[in-house]
Amino acid sequence: MKFEYTGRHIEVTPALKAHVEEQFKKVEHIFNGKPAKAHVIIEVERGRHRSEVILNWRKETITATTTNSDMYLSLSQTIAKLEKQALKIKKKVIDKAHKAKRSAVVAERRTESRGDVRRPRIIPARKYAVKPVAPEEAVMLLEQDSKDFLVFRNAENQKIAVIYKRSDGNFGLIQP
Repeated sequence: MKFEYTGRHIEVTPALKAHVEEQFKKVEHIFNGKPAKAHVIIEVERGRHRSEVILNWRKETITATTTNSDMYLSLSQTIAKLEKQALKIKKKVIDKAHKAKRSAVVAERRTESRGDVRRPRIIPARKYAVKPVAPEEAVMLLEQDSKDFLVFRNAENQKIAVIYKRSDGNFGLIQP
């Protein structure tokens, strides 16, 4: 990332430059190595520290401005605003590239198309005692049974656990 600095009524010190670059390193993952150019403008007027960052990334220009009593805080807040805007642009680009629709829109259309359909209800299955067994024993019990999962109390820590058959032939263990 390339940086340009402009100071109005203030000298751009190496400490301010280091602070800006450190803040941008935190949000660098958004840019995915795409070249970005940031123009940082800092200004002091009547005790108010104003920072403005103009970021050119992809074919977009993102601008954020913050005024605060502390220059370092002002720069941090400005870069946080830029991060939100860059994330929004990145999501938009990804959605456009994948020709995807937001899941909320799809879910909304489904509920509209169903109209008056009742919500699914919970139907209680059989009740059975949860026995304390070791996970290895639970695997043996599951192999004997035709079910896909088994709820048991782990004998080692006395907590409820679930073991299930995976599609790859192995067993999965869910523990709280």
